[in-house]
Amino acid sequence: VPPDLFGPFVTAAVQVVRTLANDDVAEESFRWSMSLISRILMRTITEGSTIVMTAINANSGKMLRKAVACAPRGERALWMLNVQVGT
Repeated sequence: VPPDLFGPFVTAAVQVVRTLANDDVAEESFRWSMSLISRILMRTITEGSTIVMTAINANSGKMLRKAVACAPRGERALWMLNVQVGT
């Protein structure tokens, strides 16, 4: 999922909640929660530092196969499950 789409998704979700809830505090709480979650997800996507995460973010099966092929046979599953964000 491209990180550029998280902003419009949060806006759309907040607009739906606005039509369903009459409480301004609930709406603002939902907006804050969704923006926090979207920032975390965007950071995870943009800073995915493993070659497996890069292949997943590129949505490329060929890149994923190449990335997993670099791993020793006993560690391939761990490489696919290892997600690192930041330093």
